[in-house]
Amino acid sequence: MQVYKIYPLGFAANSYLVTADQKNAVCIDPAQPRILDEAKKRGLTISHVLLTHGHFDHIGGVALLQKAGAKVGCLAGEERIALHDNLADFFGEEEVEPFKIDFTVRDGEELTLAGIKIKVIAAAGHTAGGACYLIENSLFTGDTLFEGSVGRSDLPTGSGAELTKSVKRLYALDGDYTVYAGHGEDTTLDYERKYNGVIRA
Repeated sequence: MQVYKIYPLGFAANSYLVTADQKNAVCIDPAQPRILDEAKKRGLTISHVLLTHGHFDHIGGVALLQKAGAKVGCLAGEERIALHDNLADFFGEEEVEPFKIDFTVRDGEELTLAGIKIKVIAAAGHTAGGACYLIENSLFTGDTLFEGSVGRSDLPTGSGAELTKSVKRLYALDGDYTVYAGHGEDTTLDYERKYNGVIRA
């Protein structure tokens, strides 16, 4: 398995292309339309999109990928934020091009997309329908867990108590994982268990 991390240009989230065969890929949080070109540069066709949550800075490239044939999924319950309440207007940003949700996933579900086995971990707190995705030794945490920090919980449907539960649930996973967060640099779960200054294991 190969993970390609695509940093945003301007304000947006990190985007990730995950591939098992260097041909087909799952995109986690396509933040900007340029993600389609970034996939093409690597010879990848994006078959599926998984959203960690529906905020505007994580979904700016979804519509273009969907038009190119990708199926789009999120945790059940997050559809309204992704489709209607993504906070672009709240932050004074341009509206996101409309798209639809093709499928939803649930906590503990194990998916196989583009030949990749993916475990879904519900992660309420930043939003009520947030999700993390566990793929082999990689953990994609969206805005739940960052290097040395955690996501904010003061936006609509957010909850500090739920965020704490979600982060501690990640800490309780067996073993160590590379943490690919929605913003900032990569870290490891073991490092965050020991040194995260906001929520400790």
